[in-house]
Amino acid sequence: MTSSFFPPSVLFAVLTLVYLELSMRVVSAPICSYGQAGCHVPSLADLFERVIQQSSRMHSVSSDLHSEFEQYFFPRKNLIGKRKCHTYDILTPEDKENAQRLGREQLTEVIVRLLQAWGEPLSELYQSMSQDQNQDFNLYSSNKALEISDILHELKDGVTIITEKMKLLGVLSNTVGYNSPESLVPSSAFYTQGDLDSMDHHDLLYCFRRDSNKAKNYLRILKCITLPEPEC
Repeated sequence: MTSSFFPPSVLFAVLTLVYLELSMRVVSAPICSYGQAGCHVPSLADLFERVIQQSSRMHSVSSDLHSEFEQYFFPRKNLIGKRKCHTYDILTPEDKENAQRLGREQLTEVIVRLLQAWGEPLSELYQSMSQDQNQDFNLYSSNKALEISDILHELKDGVTIITEKMKLLGVLSNTVGYNSPESLVPSSAFYTQGDLDSMDHHDLLYCFRRDSNKAKNYLRILKCITLPEPEC
């Protein structure tokens, strides 16, 4: 009598093919912002929720790294940074009420400028930390710095998609989100590129923790201004 069971190797191959076929069937359609064929177009609320989650994650990681950096390098000092943050001339509202008074367009501009101002400094921070001689800490810190830089890049892309979506919906003017070269914040005003020490690392982390918290809160407020909800 012929056995009705497949040899283990054949059964494994069959199950693998079935799994791959099912995976291809249920995979989500790619996300896009302009409705190309085959794309799933998320709602504006979905897009806001995504960037708010990203900004919260970015702030959480930067806060942890800043705290652990201080504990490792300056455990007994009540440390005060030696320079102003390079984003000091970006006028940012101090609280929710003032942010709401700015209105949708001005608040969007503030968010875009804050995020754009940190691309180069975070890249330089990662490069410097990865070359640091403190072997006990540099691998951890450089990996976290790279993670923050990656999240920032994704967040900037997400905010760009939101601004374009809002323009298509007619709730933002077409000029919002464009910054002329002279309006960009010069990061060189904060540090000498390629020559960072531990205090520079601390100051950059301190300033980024502050600015990432602002970006996170401003995105939440912008969502409430644009899509009012009871919890706002």
